[in-house]
This record gives sequence, C-alpha cells and structure tokens, in this order.
Amino acid sequence: MSKIAPCLWFAREAEEAANFYVSLFPDSRIDHVQKNVVDTPAGKPDEVLVVNFTLAGQRFMALNGGDRIEYNHAISLEVDCADQAEVDRLWDGLVDGGRPVECGWVTDRYGVYWQVVPTVLSKYIADPDPTKAARVMQALMGMVKLDIAGLEATYRG
Repeated sequence: MSKIAPCLWFAREAEEAANFYVSLFPDSRIDHVQKNVVDTPAGKPDEVLVVNFTLAGQRFMALNGGDRIEYNHAISLEVDCADQAEVDRLWDGLVDGGRPVECGWVTDRYGVYWQVVPTVLSKYIADPDPTKAARVMQALMGMVKLDIAGLEATYRG
C-alpha cells in the first residue's frame, strides 16, 4: 500500500463526496469515517471530520475543513480508461452536477478536476513519428470528452 494518499478538502461535504466517488469506481470503498471529538472549524463533536476511502485501489482522504477552498487545474486526478465505454461512464458520472472543461478534463460537482483519459492516448502522443504525435495532439486539443475512435483515426492519418 502506498505511503502517500491525496487529501481532498471540502467545506462540509467530505462524506457525501467520498460516497459519490466510491459509487463510480470499481475496487472502491469507504475505509473509515472519523468524527470530530471537539468543536473544530469543520463542525461540532460527532460531525464528520475525515473520511478515508479507496478509489480503484488508491487511498484518499476527504477532510471537512469548514471553509470552501476552490480547486484549480494545478492538481487534478487522472483516470486511465481502458476503452470508450469506460471513458463515457466515468465522464458522465463526474460531469453530473459538474462541468466539462476541455481535452478530457471535467470538474465534478465538488469542484475537483479530473482527467478522463484513454490508455491508448499516451501511445499515440509518444509515437516516434512526430507527424503522427502532432496530429493526435491537435485533435486532442479540439476535443472536450475524448473520443478514442477520433484519436485513432487521426493517428492513422
């Protein structure tokens, strides 16, 4: 198990958000819910302070910090998707209540930034033929939700 677990800051929605994320990803679960033992900026005693959860095998922590802090593109969660069905399912789940961005990015209902990316993309943009890689990168830049068939057609020329 990894020694590092990302911590996501929420005003008071940590448990709601963790449950939402767990509902979207296989091999996911809520591991522990820690309640406040004293008054904190996150709430009163017996209100949720921290939720430890696992998404697709990766540990996370959700913290109720009391104040809302806005996320930005500087930190995002990349999801490696095996096929278009997985891209579509996760994109649709994450964008519900959130908003699409561009180039496979979406902001979820809690403001967290995600990159919903097909596995094959890294092969295409790392191709030793710079013309192929550039074509794929140009196509990628014009997409919102990534379309594997479109990327593949561009890659093949």
